[in-house]
Amino acid sequence: MQLKLATQTKDGILVVDCSGRIVFGEESSLLRETVKKAVSESNRIVLNLGEVNYIDSGGLGTLVALRTSAQNAGGTIKLTNLTKRVGDLLQVTKLLTVFDVYSSEAEAIASFREAA
Repeated sequence: MQLKLATQTKDGILVVDCSGRIVFGEESSLLRETVKKAVSESNRIVLNLGEVNYIDSGGLGTLVALRTSAQNAGGTIKLTNLTKRVGDLLQVTKLLTVFDVYSSEAEAIASFREAA
């Protein structure tokens, strides 16, 4: 299933709802372009991965690259609603220690308010 993205802004925080697979190729490029464009508008981004059923190594690389790009631009990317499969993958690759991960979109948005 192709990656579908929907963006919305809540309390000045950009939420990107991802659905499908994050894999090397068109899907990773679409996510990269969407988030990089968004970073110029809002430096606080939540990636909602609740509907993502598969991530390959290229997808993981894209997530790490996006985090780095956001940080270099003074922004932050937080992940929310990880499926068991995606959560296990991030744990095995030790990327859970790199990203701020929240169990719900509301918690991720609230964490930006607390940090401010």
